[in-house]
Amino acid sequence: MERAEIEQLIVDTVQNRWSELSGERSLPYSRDMFEMEIRERIVRVEGELAHQRELMQQGFATMDKRFEDIYKRFEQVDNRFDEVFKRFEQVDKRFEQMDKRFEQMDKRFEQVDKRFEQVDKRFEQVERRLDQIDKRFEQVDARFVEVQRSMDMRFFELSKRMDRLMIWTFGVVVAGSGAVIAAMKYLL
Repeated sequence: MERAEIEQLIVDTVQNRWSELSGERSLPYSRDMFEMEIRERIVRVEGELAHQRELMQQGFATMDKRFEDIYKRFEQVDNRFDEVFKRFEQVDKRFEQMDKRFEQMDKRFEQVDKRFEQVDKRFEQVERRLDQIDKRFEQVDARFVEVQRSMDMRFFELSKRMDRLMIWTFGVVVAGSGAVIAAMKYLL
């Protein structure tokens, strides 16, 4: 805003609010005194605005200096980025070499995988043979169970016979002892 516009705005505002302002004052003001006071205020506001303008110009000057410093720093950072990009290119070359090595390793792993597949086939053959052996052992176990049962039956029958023999032997011994005792009593 220009100076004339500011002055006009202040005058319009004061005239619109004059009745409110005049009611608050105990001393009556004349129009000349009022205009004088307004002019003094305008002069003070203009002084403050001029001071603010100087401060803003100083701020802009310091900002310009800061921006120049920032531009210099950006140039330094750009140079550093160029160096970093060169390093990245070197790293990329190393990675390409590593990729070639990994491809060789992949080929070796494929060969090892083929060997493992052959070993797996051999293990499967061994597992089949072990399954056949397990079946044979199951058959032998079944035979042993049968033999065990038949032996148990034989021992059971033998123990029955032994029990009968013991009873008969005991009976014969008791009868023989009774006959010997009776013959001794009769003869004596």
